[in-house]
Amino acid sequence: MTESREETYRRLYGTHFDAVLGYALRRTDRPEDAADVTAETFLVAWRRLAHVPSGTETRPWLYGVARRVLANHRRGDHRRTALGGRLRKELASSVPDASDDVVQRADVTEAMRRLSARDQEVLELHLWEGLEPREIAEVLGLTTVVVRPRLSRARARLRDLLGNDPEPPGHLSSRQSQLTRKERS
Repeated sequence: MTESREETYRRLYGTHFDAVLGYALRRTDRPEDAADVTAETFLVAWRRLAHVPSGTETRPWLYGVARRVLANHRRGDHRRTALGGRLRKELASSVPDASDDVVQRADVTEAMRRLSARDQEVLELHLWEGLEPREIAEVLGLTTVVVRPRLSRARARLRDLLGNDPEPPGHLSSRQSQLTRKERS
């Protein structure tokens, strides 16, 4: 009576799984990588089951498959690492360092928490959303005559807490921001 394809594979897997996993564990840095190599090795064995040698030649054949899978895995890691390095270089040259902005935003956020909800709302709409007084008036359902002094008083309170006037939103330098504000007027 001959074994079915599935029975043959189950026997192969049960007999050699530990050996192949051990082979992979000794050659990878992370257990999850060894598990991937082992799974891929047995996938190849399933696909090529008719070509798997029998007897004492089975384990060396599986090790050979695992060796090639491991080489592919390492090439993939090298490609991903190289790509990550190139992306980091591109991002570093195209995206400005935002560390000063982050510190300033943290200071502004802390100062904003100390203001009344009414002041926070008008300042958030102006500073964070970039809205002008007429647009803020529309959002709040008020007139511009009411919003302008409210915004002015809120900015003064925030300035007192911060010791300066916060920059407007966006990724513009302070000089560009001033030009943009003047152009809007």
